Amino acid sequence: MSPLNRGFLYGDAIYEVWRTYAGVAFAWDEHWQRLGASARALHLELPFGPERVMDELRRTAAAHRAASGYAGELYLRLQVSRGDGPIGLDTALAGQPDFAILVQPCPELSAQKARDGLRLSQANELRRNPPGALNPAWKTGNYLNNLLCLREARSRGADEVVMLNLAGEVTEAAVCNIAFIRQGTLVTPPLSAGILGGITRRLVLEGIAAAAGLAAREQAVRPEDFPSMEECVLLSTTKDIAPVAAIDQVRFRTGPQTATARLKEAFGAYARRYAAEHPGVRIF
Repeated sequence: MSPLNRGFLYGDAIYEVWRTYAGVAFAWDEHWQRLGASARALHLELPFGPERVMDELRRTAAAHRAASGYAGELYLRLQVSRGDGPIGLDTALAGQPDFAILVQPCPELSAQKARDGLRLSQANELRRNPPGALNPAWKTGNYLNNLLCLREARSRGADEVVMLNLAGEVTEAAVCNIAFIRQGTLVTPPLSAGILGGITRRLVLEGIAAAAGLAAREQAVRPEDFPSMEECVLLSTTKDIAPVAAIDQVRFRTGPQTATARLKEAFGAYARRYAAEHPGVRIF
């Protein structure tokens, strides 16, 4: 990759991450559609179609498995930049878009974190960048806002961060959407709060919550609402449904008898059905 690559110089790039279940790229179409939406938002023309990317993912995954001997589920990242060109911000300086594929074992929570939950901390030094500046709905190569907020939370010993928008409302974690459970209802911040439209979040809202016996709605959440929430979860492609034990001093229920446990079980059932029904996007 050239040192003049615009993704490296300016974060002028987009990406998507898939993970496999039983060797199948989960939610392939949903992620591909979001990649296209990010490309259009940045006025970036994708240099390939889904068939080419699937071929490259399979080839790279096979090379990874052969070199490493790893036989488990995979994390698959497609990074697309505007390409190389003379130094300067003008997009007209860019050459042809290029891409890279990264494959690694799909990260897993430790048994202790999966059982007892993650610890989160609210970012106070920075707020989530607003949609009118750099829209968090675009999955771009610019993650400084997330990175610095996470750094603050990690400095207090937390696993993840809770970011607020300029209105003081909860948005999301650094790399996950967030949701709460109260009185049989899953509550998650609306897209208008300034968040990434997560694929796992969308699937939960569209039916997985109902399969777990939960109602679901989008609703603004503020830090003063935390004590009234019974449970908290993070939602992401790699973590799927991850329990949260606490946000700073506010604690939430975790364990096998919780709604979070039912939600994770329902998500797992959905992922297994998806893998069985979509052999055309099998990676290995």
